[in-house]
Amino acid sequence: MPLLCNYYLTYRCNAECGFCDIWQKPSPYADMKDIEANLRDMRRLGVRFVDFTGGEPLLHRDLPEILALAKRLGFITSVTTNTLLYPKFAKDLAGKIELLHFSLDSVHKEKHDASRGVKCYDKLLESVEIAKSLGEHPDILFTVHEQNYEELQDVYENISRPNGLILIINPIFQYGKFFTAEDSEKMFQSTLAFSKKSLVYMNGAFIKLRRDGGNHVEKPVCKAVSQVVVISPANEMILPCYHFGEKKIPIEGNLYALRTSEMIAEEIKMEGRHKFCEGCAVNCYMEPSFATSVNEYAMYALPSKTKYMYYKTIRHGLLKRHFKERFASLKQPA
Repeated sequence: MPLLCNYYLTYRCNAECGFCDIWQKPSPYADMKDIEANLRDMRRLGVRFVDFTGGEPLLHRDLPEILALAKRLGFITSVTTNTLLYPKFAKDLAGKIELLHFSLDSVHKEKHDASRGVKCYDKLLESVEIAKSLGEHPDILFTVHEQNYEELQDVYENISRPNGLILIINPIFQYGKFFTAEDSEKMFQSTLAFSKKSLVYMNGAFIKLRRDGGNHVEKPVCKAVSQVVVISPANEMILPCYHFGEKKIPIEGNLYALRTSEMIAEEIKMEGRHKFCEGCAVNCYMEPSFATSVNEYAMYALPSKTKYMYYKTIRHGLLKRHFKERFASLKQPA
């Protein structure tokens, strides 16, 4: 039973990040009818979380409607944005996203804007204020590498803690044009120590995995196929994952049948075992892999995940809101 769907609404982006190449790809926007059919099939499959991603997901004009449908169907939703469009659409999005992330690369305006390829630092600060005024609790998603990890304290003191927002430390991984941080033991030690602070989250298993050299094909930890459904803007199921997508299967209204087919059973046998899987440490596939495993990585992940869930459920009350709304939706036809 898959846990998560990474739903790419578009590959288009209004930024040009130096460590990401997705914005260079031509892309349609996911069709609303396809999205609805796929969400209903994912409900049957047992998917619990849907990450509406991109590109920049706020470029999709139907995003508020998509999120509203996902919530009616009982999914926990997440969206990560560079915030350029958030002030414009914040009111339409309010209350529809359980896990809202604002991306940040540097506490210094010039460095952040240079990393993103566009001027967006001021928009992030504006978005924090707007989100707070609407009762939202966005997380600050700080992509950390060897050239910026020493800024964590400033991000924490100037943005995260004063606003009562969780600071997520997100170790960078190999993706297009990128900075390399995985071999920096000094950075690992510093970020692990920093992650013990209040309102700071980093999955400890990410560092353990990098210290171990990433996924190894002879003893794989990745469950990218069994635990994650990946859907492209063109309504294709991507296998085994987005980053190494060898297969793009047209869905055509048949997601449930495809996911329960012998093809998927065969793909699951190979997950984490392809040549390109050696050394992989892609966070968005490893996190659900750790969450559904019984191994040392699961034990490294457990304390940090428990801490994050505490903040979201007790301090921010967002998942409590989700289950309250879900209970109300059960009284109505989906």
